[in-house]
Order: sequence, then structure tokens, then C-alpha cells
Amino acid sequence: MKLTDSVRLWLLRRYASQHRDWLGAEPERHWPLTIPLGMPTEAEALRQPDAVRAWADGWRAWRGVGELRWVERRWRVLGVQTLPEALVLRGPDQAAMWIGEQDRWRRALARFTETTARKPALTRALARHYDVLADYSDPDFQRLLDLLAWLGEHPAPGLYPRQIPLAGMDSKWLEPRRNVVAELVAAAVDDDLGGKDFHHVCGLKRAPSLVRMRVLDPALRAMVGGMGDISAPVASLAGIPWQPSTVLIVENLQTGLALEDLPGAVAFMGLGYAVDALAAVPWIDSAACLYWGDIDTHGYAILHQARGRFPHLASVMMDEATMLRFPTLWTEERSQHAAGDFAALTMEERAVYSALRNNTWGQKLRLEQERIAWDVAWPALEEAVATAHAWRITLR
Repeated sequence: MKLTDSVRLWLLRRYASQHRDWLGAEPERHWPLTIPLGMPTEAEALRQPDAVRAWADGWRAWRGVGELRWVERRWRVLGVQTLPEALVLRGPDQAAMWIGEQDRWRRALARFTETTARKPALTRALARHYDVLADYSDPDFQRLLDLLAWLGEHPAPGLYPRQIPLAGMDSKWLEPRRNVVAELVAAAVDDDLGGKDFHHVCGLKRAPSLVRMRVLDPALRAMVGGMGDISAPVASLAGIPWQPSTVLIVENLQTGLALEDLPGAVAFMGLGYAVDALAAVPWIDSAACLYWGDIDTHGYAILHQARGRFPHLASVMMDEATMLRFPTLWTEERSQHAAGDFAALTMEERAVYSALRNNTWGQKLRLEQERIAWDVAWPALEEAVATAHAWRITLR
């Protein structure tokens, strides 16, 4: 037997799962909404007469939103009883009033109705963004409409987002709303978003990603005006007319900053999973190439990814001996990579990855590269560079 509190909880669940559909193309198919009140049988009424009486009296005294449907039951023992069978709600406004959401619902409905009347193509996409309709302030919602209108009038403008000539169109406003804007723009032109991002859909320029590179050889530094620490778009670095003999890729920024001079060497640092950006740098292919990352599952995932582009890439200090040498420096990896195996790893690397995934040495262990004492790490790195360079020369 449902009392008013039970009905409210039931409507909260229904609202959470269906309120976007109530705005959609055919909201009428959801209404009227009939909520059975759990009318008891005579046997149940005989077992708990006080509870049934309180339930029926509670609904008789109720003066809320909706229509109660009463039925007459002719029971063999208890005789004729008039009981509340169901609550009938005629529309979403009544449901919203039951759960205290009427202000949000009315605001969302008004904005949805007005916007889709002008742009019917937005009906499905806009209904998916109920929180935008319900919760944006009036200035924010108007700014969204202005942006959609401007992008509709200027397809593929070829500008950076901050160049859009609309008041308030700054990064602080736009960045958290990029996905909403992209979906609505795609819907307005009847385009399947299908994985396309904000910049692609809106025809806007993307700010170039910067790659940070250390130049570890004095002669190479002289070729770039003496600079030893460079942050630049990858295309700019790709165009430098030189040929380093060794390229180091180190997973973490501070490890890269700690690197000392090495003949013929440059180092890329702090890329993480963005290591694919280096595919645009042609002179890496002709260099001895080393990767030094954390001994954890994500470190091996990045190594696998990088080796897909640079098959000659060798790992440094990512072996079992290094892992087992420093047990006091182990920490816990917050979340392990889900892959069971990586085909691009060597047999030795795969063995360590498997041991980490299987918690062979302990639960979710990792050895971060920065924790290795520098008087151990630097000689090992120098030796690895010399070995890789000699191997590369032999191959030629």
C-alpha cells in the first residue's frame, strides 16, 4: 500500500529516468500517468485492518496534485469498502509539483518550446540537455542561443574560439560547454556527430598543442640559438634542420628537466599518452630512440603506443631487475590499465607487465621513475644511450 511518501519516491525515480523524454518529440505518449496505490486484498485487510484504515483515511484527507481513482470492493467478510486504487497525473507539470521540481521543469519546458519552435532540428538534441534548459541563468542561456545562431550563420569560420565576436564568449564560459555546443550545432545542420569534436563540428581552429623538448648537446643547442628547453608546436620542432643521434622520451616532466648533457641527444618529456604527437617528427626515425617511463601498467601502455610508431624504440630501466632492486620505493598505482597484454612489448617487458597486473609482488605496485636515485639512474641512462647508438650505427 503506497502512501504519499512512497508515491513521491516512485515519481523521483520515474523523473530521473524519463524527464528528458517528457520534453521530446512525443511527450503525450507518457501521459496520463497512472500510479497504482497497492490496494490490498480482503485477506490482507483482515490481517492488518488498522494499517488499511490508516492508508485509506490518509488518501481521503489528501489534497495534492492529481486525480485519485476510487473503487468499490464488495468483500465477503468486510462488506462494501470504497478504496483508493490509483493516482492519475495528467502531465509532467503535475509530476514535477509532486517532487518539488516544478520551477526547473517549467523553465526547461519554456526554453525548449521557444527554441525548438524556431529550430525544430534541435528537438531531440536539446531534450537530452535538460539540465542546460533547467539550470542555465538567463544570460548564459541567451549566450548559448546567440552562439548557435552565429555558428549557423558562419559555418566553418576558421577562427579560434576566442575570436568569435560575441559578448562573453571567453574560455571560462565556453570550455565547460564545448560538448553541448558541438552536439547542438551538429543537430542544427542534421549532421551525425559520430565522434567529431567541438572544433571540427563548429569549423573552428584548434590551438596547437605544445611539445616540450630538452636539447642535451651543446652543438645542437647552437643550431637553435642556444636554447636548451623548448616548448613549441610539434610541426615547428619537426622542421628543425638537424639530425640528433639519440632521442629520449621520458614519461614525466621533472625527470626530463633533470637530464644532463649527452652528445647528440634531445629529450621529449611529459607527453604521457600524447606520445603519438611525435609521429610528425621525421628526424626521430633516423635516431637511436629510447623510452624511460614508470614501471607501472600505464607506463607499459605508453611504451606500447610509442613503439607502434617507432618500432626501434628501446626501453630503459623498465625491467624486472630495476623493479625488484627498489622495493622500499614502491607505491600503489591508483588504477591499473585494463589491457591483458600488449603485443608491441618485448618478452621481458610483457613479463613485468603481467606480474604487475597479477599483483605478483604486491597489490597494484608501481615504481615511479623519479624515485630512483639519480646516481643510479644517470649512469644507467648513459649506458643505454651508448648501447642504443652503437646498435643503430650497426644497423646502418
